[in-house]
Amino acid sequence: MLFKQFDLTEKTAVVIGGGRGIGKAIALTLAEAGGDIVVAARSNQEIRQTVEEIERLGRKGIAVCADATKAEDLTNVISTAISEWEKIDILVNSAGVGIRKPIVSPAEYKPAWAEEKGVLFSPASEEDWGTTLNTNVTSIFLATRAVGPHMIRQRKGKIINISSFMASKSFAYQALYSTSKAAVNMYTRALALEWARYNINVNAIAPGYVHTQMTSIYFDDDAVREKIVKSIPLGRLCQPREVALLAVYLASEASDYITGQTIYIDGGLLA
Repeated sequence: MLFKQFDLTEKTAVVIGGGRGIGKAIALTLAEAGGDIVVAARSNQEIRQTVEEIERLGRKGIAVCADATKAEDLTNVISTAISEWEKIDILVNSAGVGIRKPIVSPAEYKPAWAEEKGVLFSPASEEDWGTTLNTNVTSIFLATRAVGPHMIRQRKGKIINISSFMASKSFAYQALYSTSKAAVNMYTRALALEWARYNINVNAIAPGYVHTQMTSIYFDDDAVREKIVKSIPLGRLCQPREVALLAVYLASEASDYITGQTIYIDGGLLA
């Protein structure tokens, strides 16, 4: 009886950014819990790989190439799921980008990590700002706007937005990323209030340091990794599957009374 409340059998999910990293882990774990999944991302190869793994779990997966910053692409993703299953129970917004640059850059200074890795440490441009906000925030607006009419008609739905602990604790050169993730948190709260009357739960997950392809530029360096791990009370990095297990909870009926929340999974970083 207890585990039935976490069961996603006969549930359908759309995972934006499901080709790799946290998004892929969430797509696979939702499938493990019984869900059928539409996986969307820009890389056809990556989403097809995710779908193959979903199907090995005995669930149905559909790959849809999409740029999460384009409204027409996300409308197509949602339409694909509706055409296949006539409903969408779960939407996960996991598309993301991290651009670490100063707002202005003294010519004489370049951090050691950037020097060692040959990273161009130029000041953030308007294009960098736009890319960060479009990928991390606008994509969520576009996806929720596309799925909203269907979930409202169903009078039921679960929306999970991937945020970051850096929405609450920032660092030098992370102004773009932290700003975008803080916006995710507030959008989550506002939309939760707007759609609560339709029995739609809207929550965010804010991971701490997770070793993925996006963060490998830092964590593949032993010295940097060791320094970061020492700053984490639990003494280790978060694994993508740990984030995914929390997503299963938020996607299931076990979390029906939770909405408008950002749940931190950070190993104690913000404690």
